[in-house]
Amino acid sequence: MVETRAHDAVTTEQVWRRLARATFAVVSEVTATGAPRSSGVLYSVAGRRLYVVVGTDSWKARHLRANGRVAVTVPVRRGGLLASLAPIPPATISFHGMATVRAGGQVPARLASLVPPERREECALVEIVPEGEFLLYGIGVSLLGMRTPDTARGRVPVGE
Repeated sequence: MVETRAHDAVTTEQVWRRLARATFAVVSEVTATGAPRSSGVLYSVAGRRLYVVVGTDSWKARHLRANGRVAVTVPVRRGGLLASLAPIPPATISFHGMATVRAGGQVPARLASLVPPERREECALVEIVPEGEFLLYGIGVSLLGMRTPDTARGRVPVGE
């Protein structure tokens, strides 16, 4: 018997709505010397882009200026009693894209409360533009379905 994969019905718009509700992501980049790095960031979504605030002279800003290629993974919380009782991995939305570091002072309202007003001029805004496809794990499937990788995995286009 072939199990129907619920995420086959997941749309690009649904994924963007999930991204807009979340605020935490892991961003991976490559340093100027080619070493891989990952770090957790708080982000905001606007117009099919993710925005992150970093220190203007931080290592994140330096790495992203040197090579704007990024991979991003957003964990998606799944609730319910079953999630606390069974060993079920978190749902995730992953993608690759380009990051551009912009000058400081232009902190989106959703992120402004995270940066003290006196430090906003010392911050840089990172704009991340997803490319290709979103890789999904556990999006649009039941918690039990997440235990089977072939059922839990999916892809949808990032969209324009």
